[in-house]
Amino acid sequence: MWENTIKVIGYNLVRKDRERHGFTLIELLVVISIISMLMAMLLPVMGRVRRRARMLQGIVNQREIVTALNFYTVDNDGSYPESVATIGMGDHWHWQEPTMLTCYRKRAPLLHRSMSEYLCSYIKDAGTLFCTNAPEKYKYLQEAWDAGEDWKNPDTGPMPDPVIGTYCFYWNYIGFLEGSRSRFKGPQNSSDGPEISKLLVSDYFGYGHWRSPNAYGSCEGFKNATVTPGTYISSAYWSCLRSEEVNLNTIAVKLHAGYTDGHVESYHPLETVPMKVSMTPDGSVPYPSWLPNPGTFYLPGTGTFRSRTCVIKGK
Repeated sequence: MWENTIKVIGYNLVRKDRERHGFTLIELLVVISIISMLMAMLLPVMGRVRRRARMLQGIVNQREIVTALNFYTVDNDGSYPESVATIGMGDHWHWQEPTMLTCYRKRAPLLHRSMSEYLCSYIKDAGTLFCTNAPEKYKYLQEAWDAGEDWKNPDTGPMPDPVIGTYCFYWNYIGFLEGSRSRFKGPQNSSDGPEISKLLVSDYFGYGHWRSPNAYGSCEGFKNATVTPGTYISSAYWSCLRSEEVNLNTIAVKLHAGYTDGHVESYHPLETVPMKVSMTPDGSVPYPSWLPNPGTFYLPGTGTFRSRTCVIKGK
């Protein structure tokens, strides 16, 4: 009996001694090294997963915009909203960059200066109108969307300010197609014929914007691109100087665009058509190069028309 008791006591002492035993320094270093190696392997994967998730959210955003616009046409005899990408009034106005969500002032009494006045019943979250891969959202995006026609930037005083985003909005927009002396004409009505573009919305991708001269810019990040900071009226975007040996052949970025039939598709820089902002309402006169201007906007080749012919880069 005493022998059994001694064995039990001895076993418990040994077990408690083992329970008190921790990791040695070498064991801890080995564990830390393994964790570090795993993190080094996982971080790039996690980064790609996050970028992929943001890209998918961007596709969802554009699909929601297209859906909202098509619901608008149902409620308005097939017509798309007027474009707010303008500057000036009455007979003295011209086009502005198609990224505008709110312009400086109304072009005419019966037209709105804010996109939200047309679409706020269909789109509540202003984040839907923002490219998820852009580096920084406009500070007052939701406030400006909610305020609509009454938007005044609290940082600049009582004068009405515009709001410029990271998507390009092409319904009821007219632009100058570079190199063809022809026009891009965005959809006006859900029953438009084949001579009118079906393009409604796309990622911003361009060249030579006054905020980043001699540089390619995009709301989607690409290799060697750095941040062009936002301003008191606009969102930030990515850009890279042409002198860094980048061009349409070397920029590896996947862009997206939404069309009147509801689908969103991807395209690449080489599959684009260059468009200039026009100084005339009919789209026939581009901004002169010697003026600070919004530069070139690259439209997806699919659904972009000139002289009733679909134009795709290289064809």
